[in-house]
Amino acid sequence: MLGDLHHYWSGAFLAANAFIGLNLVGALLLGMLVGYERSFNGRAAGMRTYGLVCMASTALTVFVGHASLWYGGTAAHMQADPTRVVQGIVTGIGFLGAGVIMKDGLSISGLTTAASIWAASAIGVLLGVGFYAAALLLALLCMLSMSMHRLEALLPGRSTLDVTLTFRPASPASFDEMSGIAESHGYRVLRNSLSITFADSRPVWRFSVVALDRSRATLPSALAEEIASAEGIAGFSIAPVRN
Repeated sequence: MLGDLHHYWSGAFLAANAFIGLNLVGALLLGMLVGYERSFNGRAAGMRTYGLVCMASTALTVFVGHASLWYGGTAAHMQADPTRVVQGIVTGIGFLGAGVIMKDGLSISGLTTAASIWAASAIGVLLGVGFYAAALLLALLCMLSMSMHRLEALLPGRSTLDVTLTFRPASPASFDEMSGIAESHGYRVLRNSLSITFADSRPVWRFSVVALDRSRATLPSALAEEIASAEGIAGFSIAPVRN
């Protein structure tokens, strides 16, 4: 066995290691490029996470192409199936992406981060199989797509607010009154989102209101002022619903 160690330092092995190393460096840079957008916007997964995901995906893909050099060249007749490796990468990254998705009430955050982590693994796979231009293009398109929220904010659309109302004990709660307040500020109450709980002898209502036109609806602060002045309200919260 010791006599076979020289195979690991032969010209073919050194060339393969250099080639794999260059792929890993490129994957790290492209992954960090995509992750910078998330890091810039204060997300939990940043440049290091994306760089590691992309680099690991590249490593697991590119070494399959050198199956004849495995184990010092003693596995020259070993058959490697790259598609099985890619399948394992995609499945594994799915668990990592699920870990960054968080649900708080009606708000769901982390979906874009999870999708972009999955895309970073695809960038690594493209690098691993040698499609360098396609990997670079995918990285740039990922950054572009994650920056679309600025354009999305300029387009016509609807914004949704999560409203929680706590009423004083023995105070009547009127759904029509709450609907009227919301409509006066350009919002419509989604009746099927209403949930009612009872805590500390106080009824608590939770529902969603949607702005039919974001440009015409008032700011949530104006809606909050009128809710605060409504009779029977002991406390409330208004939060945007993020998806």
